[in-house]
Amino acid sequence: MFTKKDFYYDLPEELIAQTPATPRDSSRLLVYDRAADKTEHKIFRDIYGYLKSGDVLVINNTKVLPARMYAHTEHGGVVEILLLKRLEKDKWEVLVKPGKKCTVGKKLKISDELSLTVEGITDSGERIVNFSYVGVFEEILDRVGSMPLPPYIKAKLEDKNRYQTVYAKCDGSAAAPTAGLHFTPELLQKIKDKGVAVAEVLLHVGLGTFRPVKEEIITDHKMHSEYFEVSADAAETINRAKREGRRVIAVGTTSVRTLESAADENGFLKPCSGNTQIFIYPPYKFKCVDALITNFHLPESTLIMLVAALTGREKILSLYEEAVKQRYRFFSFGDAMFIK
Repeated sequence: MFTKKDFYYDLPEELIAQTPATPRDSSRLLVYDRAADKTEHKIFRDIYGYLKSGDVLVINNTKVLPARMYAHTEHGGVVEILLLKRLEKDKWEVLVKPGKKCTVGKKLKISDELSLTVEGITDSGERIVNFSYVGVFEEILDRVGSMPLPPYIKAKLEDKNRYQTVYAKCDGSAAAPTAGLHFTPELLQKIKDKGVAVAEVLLHVGLGTFRPVKEEIITDHKMHSEYFEVSADAAETINRAKREGRRVIAVGTTSVRTLESAADENGFLKPCSGNTQIFIYPPYKFKCVDALITNFHLPESTLIMLVAALTGREKILSLYEEAVKQRYRFFSFGDAMFIK
């Protein structure tokens, strides 16, 4: 039985990436071949050489909302609001700071175009709010909201599109699926031209991604719930590959969680949508995913636990130790790893 300390590693603070690599595909890539137990150090665009015709690359096409806003109380106080999850058209679950200003019934003004009313408080302290506005909510949000960068990124993001993948389509995430940030349109096209199929799935990333595991025994940890969708097209593409013994390569832990939530025991998918709270940690047996492109994750996080399920705990910690030694950049704007 694993404790969270089993997934701890030392990381010098200066290795936490504060800005994205330019161009996107110039970040570094640590390649780990599980069958040969071999490690290589490359540049992300070299991923092309590790993919072969017939592979299926599974990407998460969610789009990050400019989900951070500031509202004003009638007495001039300021409240920070972070959109977490859309519950109905204008009803959202949000995180507020400071909470004491946001009692049930409280009305807050964000701008001349947008205001909200607090309608409820969840067991974990989030607020259920109803927005009032004239016009299109997403357009107003684009004007008044800012990107909800993770707390460990202190630098200002000059171009908010750099916290979106180039294939982002469906509004709804509070955080980016960061493994996808390394792809450029040109690299994706080159990969498709090689005969690699690209299947799009959807998982709206919640801020629970950044919540630390508080329980000592990891099985006591309760995972956050996130909305996902697998279309008929994506299911057909992936199922055909599974039947023909071709590789399914997930881009990011969010794609892994989507595929493993939707797969049956034999790894086949049905078109579906819903909420998942799947928690993947060793010794999980993967049903659908054969390989993974991912970033380097926080110590003791559910994400490093997921990756450890693919490599084994001791191996992932030794790979992270190697990455620290080689001065890789870590976390959301950091470098990538390909586990094949």
